[in-house]
Amino acid sequence: MIAKYVDFHCHLDLYPDPEVAIAEADAAGVYTLTVTTTPRAWPRNLALTRRTKHVRAALGFHPQLVAEHRDELATWEKYLPETRYVGEIGLDAQPRFCPSLELQKRVLARILTCCAEAGNKILTVHSIRSAKAVLDLIETHLPPDRGKVVLHWFTGSKAETARAVELGCFFSVNARMLGNHRGRELVVDLPGLRLLTETDGPFTEVSGRPSRPADVAATVQQLAKLRRASVKETAIEIQQTLQQLLASVPPETERSQLGSQPP
Repeated sequence: MIAKYVDFHCHLDLYPDPEVAIAEADAAGVYTLTVTTTPRAWPRNLALTRRTKHVRAALGFHPQLVAEHRDELATWEKYLPETRYVGEIGLDAQPRFCPSLELQKRVLARILTCCAEAGNKILTVHSIRSAKAVLDLIETHLPPDRGKVVLHWFTGSKAETARAVELGCFFSVNARMLGNHRGRELVVDLPGLRLLTETDGPFTEVSGRPSRPADVAATVQQLAKLRRASVKETAIEIQQTLQQLLASVPPETERSQLGSQPP
């Protein structure tokens, strides 16, 4: 197996000491995808993760920051050939960010188009109050054979969840999602080998401190209970899901982060 646990969406560069946070995740044997929120954050995150065994950096353009950083799209495009992983990207239709929603859609459409043209990208996608619009854009701009989408902290309806499954999407879930009925319902209904774990740290907490990648162990325990399986079986299924995701997207384009370790 690649790693004992999986944290497929975490913001390690937003912890007080990112270098320490990355080293801890790597030492804990957690396959961690550390996402970025602006293109300018990419070079440092790439440098910090280049020599790790289990931690990978993703090139992001967070929808909540699109209006403020709209001039960085060209920078994002410039860095895209350096990575296999893209995120955090997506749409956010919360009232505070609705004024920029049309701009967010244009930026996301461009990002998806670039990923489709490049091929071999794995994307972690934000979709707060915008599941239908996100799925519409994915369906239009990113064919399933040109890249794979992991829907981060997905809160869409049952119909939207079914549509996402049909589009070939994966899902990453965290402990906070499992604290409400809707999140538990989504997890129970998901087909096997589409489910990954995440923390979304430091935006979630455990015992009053920011979540760390190793905290996904507790999420695995919750998932096991919900899906009526053992903790070991659930952990293995998540590992298999990760392996399937990585195998479905050949790593030829991941240049700087590969080395001799599994991507």
